[in-house]
Amino acid sequence: MKKVKIHITLKEGVLDPQGKAVQGSLNTLGYQSVEEVRIGKYLELILADDANVEEQVEEMCKKLLANPVIENYQYTVEEGVTQ
Repeated sequence: MKKVKIHITLKEGVLDPQGKAVQGSLNTLGYQSVEEVRIGKYLELILADDANVEEQVEEMCKKLLANPVIENYQYTVEEGVTQ
């Protein structure tokens, strides 16, 4: 089995209203050094051993998990994972 860790973030220049709200709340709580917050997604997938795991993950990200127009994604694959 393989564990795939996927990080999805908004591309530079894409507005992040959720991040702005969190930044404002942190500033209100006294954390004035926080100048910007960007919110993203983190996913973990457990996949059966397969020769084309990376190809499948690329397809999953492009077709469903990420919006390539406004989001970037990166992933790592861990070999030999047991549950």
